Amino acid sequence: MRELYPEIEPVEAGLLDVGDGHRIHYEDCGSRDGIPVIFLHGGPGSGAKPQHRQLFDPARYRIIIFDQRGSGRSEPFGRLEANTTQHLLADMETLRERLGIDRWLVHGGSWGATLALLYAETYPQKLLGLVLRGTFLARAQDYQFLLGRGAERFFPEYWDDFRQELIDLAEVRGHSGFDMRPEAIVQLLHESLGADEADQVEKAARAWAWWTGRVVTYTLNGEFSLDGFDADKLVKSGGIELHYARNAYFIEDNQILANIGRVPNVPVRIIHGRRDMICTLSASWAVHRALPQSELKVLEDAGHLGGEPAMINALVKASDWMADQIEPAN
Repeated sequence: MRELYPEIEPVEAGLLDVGDGHRIHYEDCGSRDGIPVIFLHGGPGSGAKPQHRQLFDPARYRIIIFDQRGSGRSEPFGRLEANTTQHLLADMETLRERLGIDRWLVHGGSWGATLALLYAETYPQKLLGLVLRGTFLARAQDYQFLLGRGAERFFPEYWDDFRQELIDLAEVRGHSGFDMRPEAIVQLLHESLGADEADQVEKAARAWAWWTGRVVTYTLNGEFSLDGFDADKLVKSGGIELHYARNAYFIEDNQILANIGRVPNVPVRIIHGRRDMICTLSASWAVHRALPQSELKVLEDAGHLGGEPAMINALVKASDWMADQIEPAN
């Protein structure tokens, strides 16, 4: 069983002005002569973490990590203006050019896998390979699975708690007869997060975080808790996530699969936990079927989280395998 590589510090880190009032935080780690790889975090809105550097051999990789607009250490934190999928893809190109990188391996999990595939379709000439974890295709059927179109059947008690929180919010907001349609849920939460009343804002953020957190961590031992979570971070990270969901992630429905032929013939490794209840395995299977050069690894005992031991093992093996594929061609 593989574990993370030892902790490392960035060789360079800073804030890059990408326009529109946004500055993205980035890190340049590992070997400057190594294979360039960019790591794309999930969410949208979650931000990168130091352990993401440890998925890659620092002697073989030049590891680029950045916080997407409004996320993590990027500034201003939580800003929704000029924050779309197209902006994030453009930011990746701005960062690549700033760092003087010609082509790179793109590694993303969950929403990061969405961005990785969209980047591969938009800038195929800049791609060395793809590593995808827990693929999210951002179709209506994908994000609505968590909003009353699938996940609630596995977690009825969690869903009932969430439903009651939403009904309470709807009453306060003056929405009688709240019907729990996915679109209505997103609209209510988005509206509540933008309310003038601080108690409504925090209630909405905690309701969303409580429901999604319980689902995403169900494969771990112990009861999920929001104790110790920063309220401002919950509000702003949740605000970005719902901003994207409310706008259908700023892409056409099924856009990724419709344009999958644009992905070049580069190595692709897809990893998915069979017990993932956030991003369903059918999405990774669809990408695998559409990309003949791809390898799909289904982890029988893993869920959604990249930090689960089985997932770490698979991701580290994937980065080592990818280096073996790319280095002879360089």
